[in-house]
Amino acid sequence: MERLKQRLASARRALATLRELVGLDAVSPRDRDAAIQRFEYTFEAVWRAVQLHLKEREGLDAASPKSCVRASRELGLLSDAQAEAALRMTDDRNLTSHTYNEGLAKAIYSRLATHADLLGAWLDAIEPR
Repeated sequence: MERLKQRLASARRALATLRELVGLDAVSPRDRDAAIQRFEYTFEAVWRAVQLHLKEREGLDAASPKSCVRASRELGLLSDAQAEAALRMTDDRNLTSHTYNEGLAKAIYSRLATHADLLGAWLDAIEPR
């Protein structure tokens, strides 16, 4: 249980750093790329926290981000709409290694504020009450 608390705290810290850079009107390519990097590590921290939650609290093994999304939907941690958005967010995360493509980098950046909100909601759903 302590490890889960640590992962949740780490995910919250990562999310806070992401939120610092998303939704800005005028963003330089450097800031955009930094925000995408922050999205990468925030996504990783959140899905790993969810994975541990599913294992420790629900007795479920989910080996990938998409399996965590699906399990979260089945357990009611994410709504159907949130789960669909989370699957698209996972696809965006998988594309981030291609951000040398200017158009793709701009498109992913434009979705980061929505992704940050979803990551926050996902964390809220698994945090102990």
